[in-house]
Amino acid sequence: MKNTPVQAQTAFLSGNEALAQGAFEAGLRVACAYPGTPSTEILEYLSQFQELDCQWSTNEKVAFEVAFSSAIAGVRSLFASKHVGLNVAMDAFMTSAYVGTSAGFVIISCDDPGLHSSQNEQDNRLFAKAAKVPLLEPASPCEAKEFIRRAFTISEQFDTPVMLRSTTRISHTKENVRMGMRAVFAPKPFAVNIEKYVMVPRNAYKRHIELEKKLVSLRRYSNSTPLNTVELKNKKIGFVTSSVSYLYAKEMYPDASFLKLGFSYPVPDKLIQKFARAVKELYVVEELEPFLEEELKVLGIRCHAKHPSLRIGELRPELIPYIVKGKARPLEPPAARKPTLCPGCMHRPVFTVLKKLKTVVTGDIGCYTLGATPPLLSLHTCLCMGAAISFFEGFGRAGVTNRVGVIGDSTFVHAGIPALINLAYNRARGVIIILDNGTTAMTGNQPHPAVGITIKGEATVGLNLENLCKSCGTDFVCVVDPYNIKELHDLIKARIAARALSVIIARAPCRLIDRSKHPAPCYDRDKCTQCYLCLGIDCPALRKTGGGLIAINDALCVGCNLCVDVCNFQALVRYEKT
Repeated sequence: MKNTPVQAQTAFLSGNEALAQGAFEAGLRVACAYPGTPSTEILEYLSQFQELDCQWSTNEKVAFEVAFSSAIAGVRSLFASKHVGLNVAMDAFMTSAYVGTSAGFVIISCDDPGLHSSQNEQDNRLFAKAAKVPLLEPASPCEAKEFIRRAFTISEQFDTPVMLRSTTRISHTKENVRMGMRAVFAPKPFAVNIEKYVMVPRNAYKRHIELEKKLVSLRRYSNSTPLNTVELKNKKIGFVTSSVSYLYAKEMYPDASFLKLGFSYPVPDKLIQKFARAVKELYVVEELEPFLEEELKVLGIRCHAKHPSLRIGELRPELIPYIVKGKARPLEPPAARKPTLCPGCMHRPVFTVLKKLKTVVTGDIGCYTLGATPPLLSLHTCLCMGAAISFFEGFGRAGVTNRVGVIGDSTFVHAGIPALINLAYNRARGVIIILDNGTTAMTGNQPHPAVGITIKGEATVGLNLENLCKSCGTDFVCVVDPYNIKELHDLIKARIAARALSVIIARAPCRLIDRSKHPAPCYDRDKCTQCYLCLGIDCPALRKTGGGLIAINDALCVGCNLCVDVCNFQALVRYEKT
């Protein structure tokens, strides 16, 4: 092992950047992920290092398997995803603890309490328990950097994957972080061990026995590790807590006693019992599910826990007294500005046409999910990655005819391809629209396999969506410019009427890639009938004035002329240079 010095002594890093920096210093060699808020920046930060092999994978299952196998083959590796991304990798994850590892392997799960950018707020601590892997929970960026270094050591010491759970607040909070030296390890030679690495039933049964023994050792470790800390002050009130919830409770009750769990599974039973005896009243403070609460109750420890209403949303500091007082929290819809597609977004004309055709639209995860918001209201389902195509088929099986499935290019590559094959194989008919804007836009314009660029900006093979869709067994594949609204309208209408399985690829670059602008349309107030069809496209550059007329914000307008196309009275016309 040799050490490589880092120039800067401290840096102002987010939690995600600190996790990445800590992994780099720990001798990481391979890192794999699929972009997803709040985890995206981990791989983006790691990609700057020439020493590392980083990739945006096709999806989380592939990312997990590439990273995990790299660790088995002898180099320190990590997998990173948002909480729902781990769902996609569950098949591999749930058996990985049986297999164990060779070099260190760390699973970073970035949960999203409060659903800032997610379809649910599941608590992935439960997955660590279900898979029987150790769980680390940092409470700040500084801890994130140090915890991930420790995670690799624990992984190798106990021959196990290690889950490190962050949350949105930790991932995106910034703190001055001390930089360190990079440890460089020689790859461990792969040792053939069929009983360890081939999970047929006979071998898996033996590995399960070993895993249960390992959990006993890990519990002993959790009782002694400095990752768990005790702060004894006012012994009238004590808190068992972890992650950012520790900071919230500390802010509201600075003089209380605390047992802060950084190594939270397997729980340190003896340490918790000792702490419980030291305080008069014991409270469990945690976000989302009653994970620690249930562990304490299994140990027979009397404690005060939060009301079930506090399992919903983020556990903000001002909510901690609700736990202490045993009260329910007031549940109100979160206040937020209305989200909208960018001015000139290529998704807008597609949803405008679909609304006009009165189609039932099964949708998916991406910027285009905003097609469900008023006034567009032209996307009617959204469940998870790839579900647009499966839902499209299910709606057809139920007899819904005037339907269209809409999915983005990155999401299609991630999870839509098997569903499209299923459509063709099971003789389904209808129209799937792939919104191809040449990027993974919703998470910050990361490349994907159909773009032909790697995470490090290197040219690579670009997936041809047209050929792929034909190979899946579709009857008709066509590429259309979504800004040509008449052609788009006629094409969708014709393909819905046809007795065939059709894929329409609506292709135009994301506005965050192509920032070119054209002159704003001209507005003739005398021809305006105030029908407000133009406002129905939900463009931020258009608004209704106090007098009922239309105003165009030249600073926002990019000159896509969709408003011109939907105006039936020529009140809006293309700018013509004279």
